[in-house]
Amino acid sequence: MTATSDESDKSVRRGASIERSTRETSITLTLDIDGAGRATVRTGIGFLDHMLATLALFARFDLELACNGDLHVDDHHTSEDCFIVLGQAIDRALGDRAGLVRFGSAYAPLDEALARAVVDLATRSTASVDLGLIRPTIGEWACENITHAFTTLAAASRMTLHVDVLKGTNDHHRAEAAFKALGLALRQATRLDRGGTEAGSISSPHLSNSTKGVL
Repeated sequence: MTATSDESDKSVRRGASIERSTRETSITLTLDIDGAGRATVRTGIGFLDHMLATLALFARFDLELACNGDLHVDDHHTSEDCFIVLGQAIDRALGDRAGLVRFGSAYAPLDEALARAVVDLATRSTASVDLGLIRPTIGEWACENITHAFTTLAAASRMTLHVDVLKGTNDHHRAEAAFKALGLALRQATRLDRGGTEAGSISSPHLSNSTKGVL
C-alpha cells in the first residue's frame, strides 16, 4: 500500500508499507490511516505492543508491525526504531497533506489518570511531552523510552505534538491514557476536511488548511 497521490479521489485509502533493517532492528510495517483500528503488533516487548495497538485503535488506523530487535542489549533500539518507522509511514500516508483538518486535540482518562494530547500536522517537527512517570519500567519497557517514543514519533512524522498527563497515581494508567489521547487527536487531525462543516474549513481538497497555502 502506498500513499495517495491524488487526495481528490476519496475512494483511495491512505497508507504506506515500510521495511527497515539495521544492525539493531529489522522492522516491517503496513499502515492504513483510513482503517478501523485493527492492529497486529509483535515487537518482543509486551507493553510496547499494547500501546501501539491502543494508539491504532483510538486513531482508527489499521496497523501491522513486526520487529526483531536486539533485546539482549535493552529495549531502546526496538522502541525507538518502531516509532521512527511508524512516523515515516504516517508521513508517507499523508502525502502532500492537502485538505487535512490538520489540528487535533483530545483528553482521555483511564481510571484516576487523565491525559491531554494536541497535534498539528503542518510538518513542523516539535514535541513537548510530560508523562510524569515514576517507575523505571512498565513491564519490560523503560519509562524513559516511553517518553522518547512520543518525541521520536513527532520527528519522524513531521508533526507538532504536545502530550501531558494531568493527573494519575498509576504509571500504567498514565502511559495508556497518553496513548489513547494521542490516538483520538490523530483521528481528528488526519481526516480530510469536507468543507463548510467545521470552523476554518476549506472547500477544496487541493488547498491546505494554512494561511501560507501549504503545510
